[in-house]
Amino acid sequence: MANIQTASYQSPLGQIIIKGSDTGISSVLFNDEPVPDQSKLLSNCMTEAVEQLHEYFCHKRQIFKLALDLSQGTQFQQRVWQALLSVPWGETITYSQLACRISHPHAIRAVGSANSHNPFLIVLPCHRVIGTSGVLTGYAGGLLRKKWLLEHEQQSVQLEMF
Repeated sequence: MANIQTASYQSPLGQIIIKGSDTGISSVLFNDEPVPDQSKLLSNCMTEAVEQLHEYFCHKRQIFKLALDLSQGTQFQQRVWQALLSVPWGETITYSQLACRISHPHAIRAVGSANSHNPFLIVLPCHRVIGTSGVLTGYAGGLLRKKWLLEHEQQSVQLEMF
């Protein structure tokens, strides 16, 4: 059994808690409760996760390259989570489009449910999935954070144009 570690990163949106071990990351979630700092004891995998989150928030990273432990999800959830990686930085898709990407065009609600159980917020970009009408719906980190993340990525896309 791998030794589970906890790391924290203070983002512009609040504290993010990263859990994992030397074999992979098991979750990246926003947290509103204080967590003891274990940064002196972290494996390379955990240190890399903190560094990549920092780079993301500094507009220096668009794609995460981390070993993720997806085993906690069902096969359907894992398919949805993997499909999130195909949504480019600074772009959005609808739940319906995501359902089509995994070849289940009528499973829109199930896709939404899988998104709500995504244990890798930001890393697997479920914040880039929006309602059919363009409305921001559902995000485990809260809609204000979802809006901020989308604006953060859009700002970076606009900066790259000039």
